[in-house]
Amino acid sequence: MTIHSGHPFVEPESERDPVRRLRGRLGGTVTLWTSGAGRSRAGLTVSSLVVANGSPAHVLALLDPDCDFASVLVASGTAVVQLLEWSHRDLADAFAGLTPAPGGVFTLGVWHETDWGPRLEGASAWAGVRLSEEPRDVGWSLLVDTVLERVELGTESHPLVHRRGSYVRPEAPR
Repeated sequence: MTIHSGHPFVEPESERDPVRRLRGRLGGTVTLWTSGAGRSRAGLTVSSLVVANGSPAHVLALLDPDCDFASVLVASGTAVVQLLEWSHRDLADAFAGLTPAPGGVFTLGVWHETDWGPRLEGASAWAGVRLSEEPRDVGWSLLVDTVLERVELGTESHPLVHRRGSYVRPEAPR
């Protein structure tokens, strides 16, 4: 058995997609999008998003077009967008489909039902959003445009930030 110092399946640098590498250098707080209710719940870890202030304010996100979450979001028309903390790394990986979640991903936290979908207890902030238009393909992603209907801000201690394919732990916010 050999222990590698790096990821054993990473493509050589000369073969890596430059657009994906550029996006990875932008970095951002990891969010968890959840939608649906009961057995029809689904969620997805998302870090490619932007909040556009205005009246109304919007959240635009790029999703994997093949994920289960996209179809649940379209069916329900609503979602909860929660900002994750450093302590949620394993949860983020499970919702991204990177690690197994015996019993399902919703067994990994405490959830409260809202008008927009399941909300994770312990998220530093969350928003209830509603689709403003039908999602559309943009590049290899699905562009989702949602209207912000509710925002709840709690205490942020150690946000979960994703940059260049890894989680980084920034200093505690001031």
